[in-house]
Amino acid sequence: MPKMKTKSSAKKRFKVTGSGKIKRKHAFKSHILTKKTKKQKRNLTKAGLVHKSDLANIKQQLCMK
Repeated sequence: MPKMKTKSSAKKRFKVTGSGKIKRKHAFKSHILTKKTKKQKRNLTKAGLVHKSDLANIKQQLCMK
């Protein structure tokens, strides 16, 4: 059986923390920023965690299982 390959797109978008959680960036921060408030843009800058319903799928893409 050949080795599993990590999905390049997932590798670029997600980072694994020391405790095993998966960090992600928020969407909607790349363009059309004039209509968004300062507070909205500031909160989108901070990293978030992947929701538990998506966790299994992303771990599979990162070959963590």
